[in-house]
Amino acid sequence: DKEVRAIFLRLFAQLFQGYRSCLQLIRIHAEPVIHFHKAAFLGQRGLIENDFLTKVLNGMAFAGFVSERGPPFRACDLFDELVAFEVERIKAEEGNPPKMIKHVRELAEQLFKNENPNPHIAFQKVPRPTEGSHLRVHILPFPWINECRVQELLQEGLARSQGAPPAARGDKKCVVPAGPPVGM
Repeated sequence: DKEVRAIFLRLFAQLFQGYRSCLQLIRIHAEPVIHFHKAAFLGQRGLIENDFLTKVLNGMAFAGFVSERGPPFRACDLFDELVAFEVERIKAEEGNPPKMIKHVRELAEQLFKNENPNPHIAFQKVPRPTEGSHLRVHILPFPWINECRVQELLQEGLARSQGAPPAARGDKKCVVPAGPPVGM
């Protein structure tokens, strides 16, 4: 699943390479509006007559893409890194399938790490209450908490978390890299 997603991620990174250079920020309104200059994007790539790409750029999905990814200051992700820094690598791998497969597997691993930052944590299902459990009259009192044991458990948890690997990615906002200019 992750490898298929990685292939599509590479495809869209190649398809939309240089899209940031065609974004225009219009400040006429109270809140700035981001506009995508389709003719400039198609012209830079020499694809003005390409029906497929024209239809993709005219679609609602691409409009949502521009509104979500248009702001110059937001949390960056794997797609932004691919568009900005890996375009040359992707082009170089076009004639070399083993390198392409290796890159797809690396991307799939990154996707997996982003979705599962702590894979060792197991979730347990809470059992459903038995029939008639609400009718029971023997309710046990809540036990007293042993402060020493609580402190021991906290120290154990801190010791374990210090040895754990860091989270895959934070959502810190940064300036989105523009990437290389669009070529033919």
